[in-house]
Amino acid sequence: MSDDVTGRTAGWRWPSFGARVLIGMALGLVLGLAARALGTDAGAGAALGEALRTVGQIFVQLLKVLVPPLVFTAIVASIAALRDLDNAARLLGQTLLWFAVTALIAVVIGIGLGLAIQPGLHAGIDPSAAKLPASTGSWLDFLKGLVPANFLGLSASTTLTDGRATTGLSFNILQIIVAAVAVGAAAVQIGAKGEAFLSFNASALAVFRRLLLWVIALTPIGSAALIGDAVARYGWDALSALGAFAGAVYLGLLLVIGLVYPALLAINGLNPLRFFAAAWPAIQLGFLSRSSIGTLPLTEQVTQERLGVPQAYAAFAVPLGATTKMDGCAAIYPAIAAIFVAQFYGIALTPASYVLIAFVSVIGSAATAGLTGATVMLTLTLSTLGLPLEGAGLLLAIDPILDMGRTAVNVAGQALVPTIVAKREGVLEQAVFDDRAPSALTE
Repeated sequence: MSDDVTGRTAGWRWPSFGARVLIGMALGLVLGLAARALGTDAGAGAALGEALRTVGQIFVQLLKVLVPPLVFTAIVASIAALRDLDNAARLLGQTLLWFAVTALIAVVIGIGLGLAIQPGLHAGIDPSAAKLPASTGSWLDFLKGLVPANFLGLSASTTLTDGRATTGLSFNILQIIVAAVAVGAAAVQIGAKGEAFLSFNASALAVFRRLLLWVIALTPIGSAALIGDAVARYGWDALSALGAFAGAVYLGLLLVIGLVYPALLAINGLNPLRFFAAAWPAIQLGFLSRSSIGTLPLTEQVTQERLGVPQAYAAFAVPLGATTKMDGCAAIYPAIAAIFVAQFYGIALTPASYVLIAFVSVIGSAATAGLTGATVMLTLTLSTLGLPLEGAGLLLAIDPILDMGRTAVNVAGQALVPTIVAKREGVLEQAVFDDRAPSALTE
C-alpha cells in the first residue's frame, strides 16, 4: 500500500502522482476515442461510454460530498484563528479588491476579443436552435443566496426522466460560508464556553482532510474516466458551427492564464512558474471535472501546503473565491457570448452596453453564487443588456467543451488572489512557495 499520494511504498516506487494523472488522462483519451469508434448509440461503444460516465460521476461526487463539511469546519477554524491576526479586516478587503481587479482585466479581454473576432457574424447555426435555457440569473438570487435555507444550505430535489424518479441532494456554498462565519463568530464571542466546540471542530477538520487525501489518491482513475467521457460524449463535432466563438473564448482564457496571471505574479515578486507548478493539481482537476466546487477541497489544500498561504486566511478566501471569483465563467465567457448574441441578432451595442457587461462581470458573479453553470451568468448579462435570452440556447451545444477551460481558469484565479494578497500583506510563507519540490498532498 502506498503511504501517500506521491507513490512511495516500502519496497517499490510508483510513478509520481502527476505522472499517474497524465497516464490516466492518456488512457481516458484512448478509451474515449474507442467508445466513439465503436458507436455510442448502442453496443460496446455505448457500454464503454456509460462506464466512463459512471466512474467519472462517482469521482466528482466523492469530491463534492466533502465540500460542505470541509468548508464549514475550515471556515469555523479560520474564524477562530483570524482573531489572532491584526490585519484580518484588511486581508478581506484586499481579497475582494483583487477579485474585482482581475475580473475587470478578464472582462476587458473578453470584450476586446468579441469585437475583434466578431463570432456572431461567423456562426454556422440555424436561428431555430435558439431556445430559453432551463435556468436564468437574477440579481435577487444574490440576496436570497446569502440567507441559508437551512443550517447548512442543503436542499433535495426530485426529477422525473423517462418515467424514472431521481432524487438528488445539492448545497449552496455561499449559504454554508454565511452559516460557518456566524457559528465561528459566536463560538469565539462566548469565550471559554466555545473552546470545546472549537476543539471538536478542529478534530473534525483533520478527519475530513484525511478523507480528502483518500479521494485525491483516486485522481488518476477519475482523470481517465472524466476525459474519456468528455471525448466519447462531445468529441469536437459541435465546434464546427461555432468555431469562431469557441476560438475567441479559449483565446481569452489562454491570455488570462498565460499572460495576465503570470504578469500579476511577477509584479508582486512571485515566480509564475513556481505558482503554476504548485497549483497545477487543482487546475488540472478543475479542467477535467468542470466543477470549481468539486475542486474546492484540493484548491484550498494546494493554496496552503504548496503556495504558503496561511491556513487561517486560505480557509476563508478560497471558498469565498469558489463562489465569487470566476474569471472564466463570469468574465471572459459572458462578455464574448453577449457580443456574440448581439451580433447574431443584428443588435447594435453602445459604449454604455460594454460598461454594463463589465459591471455585471465584476459584481454579478456574486449574484449567481451557488448556482450551476455559466449559463446562469450569461442570462444575467443578457437580461441586463436587454438581449434575447434565447440566444443562450444557441451556445449550449458546445458548453461542456468550453466549460473545461473556463473552470481551469476559475480555479487558477481562486488560488492566485489569496497568494498575491498574502504576499502583499507579508503573511505568505515564502519558503513554502519557493520550494522547488512542492510538498505531497498528504495532510
